[in-house]
Amino acid sequence: MRNLSKSKIIAFRQCPKRLWLELHRPELRDDSASEMVFAIGNQVGDVARHIYDTEGNGKLIDVNESGWDAAYSETSAWLSGTAAPLFEAAIRIEGALALADVMLPEPGANGLRWHMLEVKSSTGVKDYHREDLAVQTYIATKAGIDLASASLAHVDTSFIYPGGGDYRGLLKAVDLTEEVRAKAGEVATWIAEAQEVAALKDEPEIETGPQCSNPFGCPFLHHCDRNKPTIVFPLSSFNRLGAKKREELEALGYKDVRDVPDEHLSPVNRLIKSQSLSGKVWFDAEGAAADLALHTGTAYFLDFETMAFGVPIWKGTRPYQQLPFQFSLHIVATDGEMEHKEFLDISGNDPGEAFAQTLIEYCGTNGPVFVYNAGFENGIMRGLAERFPDLSSGLLAIVDRVVDLLPIARNRYYHPDQHGSWSIKAVLPALCPDLAYDTLDGVQDGMMAQTAYLEAMAPEITPERKAEIGQQLLAYCKLDTFAMVRMWEVFRGA
Repeated sequence: MRNLSKSKIIAFRQCPKRLWLELHRPELRDDSASEMVFAIGNQVGDVARHIYDTEGNGKLIDVNESGWDAAYSETSAWLSGTAAPLFEAAIRIEGALALADVMLPEPGANGLRWHMLEVKSSTGVKDYHREDLAVQTYIATKAGIDLASASLAHVDTSFIYPGGGDYRGLLKAVDLTEEVRAKAGEVATWIAEAQEVAALKDEPEIETGPQCSNPFGCPFLHHCDRNKPTIVFPLSSFNRLGAKKREELEALGYKDVRDVPDEHLSPVNRLIKSQSLSGKVWFDAEGAAADLALHTGTAYFLDFETMAFGVPIWKGTRPYQQLPFQFSLHIVATDGEMEHKEFLDISGNDPGEAFAQTLIEYCGTNGPVFVYNAGFENGIMRGLAERFPDLSSGLLAIVDRVVDLLPIARNRYYHPDQHGSWSIKAVLPALCPDLAYDTLDGVQDGMMAQTAYLEAMAPEITPERKAEIGQQLLAYCKLDTFAMVRMWEVFRGA
């Protein structure tokens, strides 16, 4: 019998096939989409140790340094009589093991008891968190640990970082003791069933489905889909097709958008179906031109790049607050002359005030400011206005001038190659085939921009690499706003 870790048991809960692959074919994993999540989780875990051990009397069990056997021994010895916090406590029973994020002592008349805390980088308690904590509670109880309570600590987005490394209040603990203890019988069954899957000689035959993305994306999806026939227009090519509706269509035998009867579809998805069938572009050129005729004068085209830190690093900011570090601005005068302005700060210092000041300076006072998805850019500018009241009037004046190109594109244009998406990266190759993000060096999308920004901020980065990242970020953001210029020209009939 294997000692299955808590994460392996949760993997089984998502999909038995995932557990088998985790154990027998781990080389097939693709974790590229999870790297940012892992990094944030590690940051939150590091901060938790300072929050729950203000006196510095606690101990961290480092399995990588000591090895598993030593980690179990150290954990057992500490929990037997040391009234101080323990982090990453290694606990095992026959068939299962867990690392408890935080164990807080609760001395009482009847001896030492423990409050177990599982720390998550999310902003609330999710259903799979409850199962996670239930497994951990079960293992700890069966191992003979006297648990007084069990809680889940998540990031509180109302927390405002006061600076100076003071993160008290960043985490909000939710007591789930009774709820997770009530699942003990279920957990025992999960472990037994997971052991049966782990012992299988061959990979279980399970079709891909909703479990592949719920509660999180499976790193083996590419493997499980490898032999599936390629469908040119799969159901994912529909726009905003909910999981329930997709399951209904699949149950009826539909796999290709072109085969789904219209009565099952919204108006926008009927359009997607019709253009997928014809292979032709739908473009309401007259309507698009009329939409844009309302906005005259010098035209500004604006795009931001932002970073959201799970653990705030700048005073006055909140967890996961979208903080801008870069913008690109193309300016097209009424005579057609175009110029480009930009801002980028990868120093690691708070770029907010300089960003706002430069933005106000470059955007002038008149003319439409075109963006793609106004809710995002407007939200960023309003957030800056709150942070820097002296700049509020200038920022909000820009907000008042914003014109969103996204609804014009959504209402007036569709190419089958968009596959149900109106993101600028989906529309641009269809609208302007000579422009493409995949020709850019290094940074080709927003997630890559965030990853590059974090790398540029790292203390150990060389000046040469930092300069290279800076050029990649500038090129990427510049293409975003130039793409809007080209879209604007096509839509207005220029």
